Amino acid sequence: MIYIKTPQEIEKMQQAATLASMTLGELAKWIAPGVTTNRLESIAREYIHDNGGHAACLGYGGFPAAVCWEVNETVVHGFPSNYALREGDILGTDVVVEIDGFHGDMCYTFPIGEIAPEVMDLCVTTKESLYKGIQAAREGNRIGDISNTIQTFCEAKGYSVVREMCGHGIGKHMHEDPEVPNFGRRSTGPILKNGMCIAIEPMINLGARNVVIERDGWTCRTRDRKPSAHYEHTIVINGMEPRILTTFDYIKEALQQRYI
Repeated sequence: MIYIKTPQEIEKMQQAATLASMTLGELAKWIAPGVTTNRLESIAREYIHDNGGHAACLGYGGFPAAVCWEVNETVVHGFPSNYALREGDILGTDVVVEIDGFHGDMCYTFPIGEIAPEVMDLCVTTKESLYKGIQAAREGNRIGDISNTIQTFCEAKGYSVVREMCGHGIGKHMHEDPEVPNFGRRSTGPILKNGMCIAIEPMINLGARNVVIERDGWTCRTRDRKPSAHYEHTIVINGMEPRILTTFDYIKEALQQRYI
């Protein structure tokens, strides 16, 4: 069932989305070669807690972390570890924050130092596809219009679209109806109505679209081990101009000229 949020509920979601955004802005200050994802995990947990939020991923279905850490070929749902980031890596950081019973969900893929031009192009294209998908999220359109916009934009540039993972509705629960795939046909799927809240999150591969799940039962990576990029915003359907609840502005402020 798809839940239409009231203005009061949307404002509660805005609080959660803002803290999620601030959390990634804080992480942006620390992400650098030599830093472990375990260290970054500790920073994220402390920051969310100290600012009155709850890290919704922690313990969700047994997931052991506050953030999904996505190094290089990891598409989503990676665990923190003692792996020290290296020059040329990319790191996806997918975080969900809950405040007062409502959620905000977002992801940003950080370049670690200087990265290969083809990987930078992948990140730029994936981020652009997110905003193109958001622009298709208008009242009266359908989920398939978002999905097809992302797919055609990325595939036209030679990238592949992960099909096993997708965006989703969000609100009182981290995952609600409807699913929001990053591939599909226009004019299909549920109709978008004002007050619907969804998380749009293109996951785009440099190589083939095929993925595998590691033995931990969570970590999803590319089968060919080529890099994957992932960006995400939580939005509200709001007529012809969707309202974006999360923001990359805190990341941009932290990274300044290194922001992509």
